Amino acid sequence: MSESEINTEQGSAAEEEFSAAAPPHPRATGTGETGFGDAEAPPASDPKPTEEEAAVTDDAAKFLALAQRTQADFENYRKRMARENAAAIDRGVGKLAKELLPALDHLDHALVAAEGHEDVVKGFALVRDEIVKALGRVGIQPFSPKGEVFDPNEHEAMVQQPSEDAESGTVLEVYQQGYRINGQVLRPARVVVAQ
Repeated sequence: MSESEINTEQGSAAEEEFSAAAPPHPRATGTGETGFGDAEAPPASDPKPTEEEAAVTDDAAKFLALAQRTQADFENYRKRMARENAAAIDRGVGKLAKELLPALDHLDHALVAAEGHEDVVKGFALVRDEIVKALGRVGIQPFSPKGEVFDPNEHEAMVQQPSEDAESGTVLEVYQQGYRINGQVLRPARVVVAQ
């Protein structure tokens, strides 16, 4: 063997040693050894819960549903109580107003009777206006249906009278004003109806 052949053989042997001695890259696949890069990690969402964990999850869902139903029931109860309290207040105000309305009617008659005595009329008018304003502040409004069509839900017919000027069933005159509390009739208006 010649010297050049020996050097080439030694060089290729050195290259083989070098390549065999070099460690494989840790992320390289197919090196024959299993490294961290070759390992497959199980997906994070795949772990199956144990029976105990599943029972705890089911119980938590049941308690959450129960809490939500209880909260909804309480909210419905609160709204119902608010409506009932408002209705009770309206009934109480209405009861008091029914007791005061005859006095207000008498005051209206006194105003008519006191015509000609301006000082007396002014005093009665001031008192009447204050009472009507006080009733208005609690939701009680007077109504006078003169000229309207008779409605038995809001009017009480005292007399039927023939009339050439109005159609049959029309209110000709109001004997006594009607009153509403928050849109509902507290006292119907007493009226004369055209025949």
